[in-house]
Amino acid sequence: MILNRENILNCYPWMKDEERQFIISSDYDGIICASLLNHYKKWKLVGYYDMESIWLSKEAKKNKNEIIWIDLNILPVQGRAVGGHIISIKDEKIEGFNTSCNPNIIAGLNSLDFDKKFPMSTILFLMWIYQIQIPKKIMSKMLIIHSDSAWLKYQHYTKNFSWWSDALKDFPWKWYFNNVDSKMFETRISDVLYPQLNSIHAISGYSKLRSKHLNFRSRELKLNPDWDEDVIINLFNLFATHLNWTPPKLPSIYERVDGKKRKINIRDVKKVGLSTFLKNNKVFSYTITSPRTLSYTTFGYTYRSPIK
Repeated sequence: MILNRENILNCYPWMKDEERQFIISSDYDGIICASLLNHYKKWKLVGYYDMESIWLSKEAKKNKNEIIWIDLNILPVQGRAVGGHIISIKDEKIEGFNTSCNPNIIAGLNSLDFDKKFPMSTILFLMWIYQIQIPKKIMSKMLIIHSDSAWLKYQHYTKNFSWWSDALKDFPWKWYFNNVDSKMFETRISDVLYPQLNSIHAISGYSKLRSKHLNFRSRELKLNPDWDEDVIINLFNLFATHLNWTPPKLPSIYERVDGKKRKINIRDVKKVGLSTFLKNNKVFSYTITSPRTLSYTTFGYTYRSPIK
């Protein structure tokens, strides 16, 4: 299979627009996507979502039906989104995801295809879509492939990476992942990238995967916009320095809407069917995090936005 940029952009024409408003996942992955979209598309950041709470500006509330959700998959039909999670069980199609630009959906993958899941990050998918190039420097590259631990996934799932890089043609995948599976590259990550991120408090924990050569766990960042604005600003400035991307203006948060995040065994979802489960539990967003587990969030509304 080969994915075609023009076909994708024609299917999701709002991705070609400029000056759209968007909400991001409140983590490193969302922040770096915000930098790209602000610089290249002049999109305006209006809020954050951490799969449990949504932080909203007044602009987000005013234009709730026009918001784009980035590095996220949300269920309401009016919710346009760009994300990279598996969201189907077998071949059951969910109407709300017709407006989600998700490589797994485009490739027709579901929970039975977990070993074929899109292994890259939302930032790399956006860069492929928009054919964006960055400075050919090691720090610039590391900032990109640190997102969603893409470099570590390359080490562990090389065959799947190869399939997807063949499917996403005309992009310098070889440059991004050349020598990533080596002790030398891991040393650069641990001695150059991580100290830089740590100096601006842009590390909050560890991911699950371990590097193959030095056996360390990848660092990750999950943010709470109530008190982490300085970290967000520091990251925007770091991307500006090494990627030449104009820092977005921080949204002025007006309200936080809290939901409930839960997990359930996919076996139990199959008993009633995915569509029925989502409706009965008033699910706003969900991801299939493993072949056995579905993680979901509810705000108490069926098939509509919790933004009032």
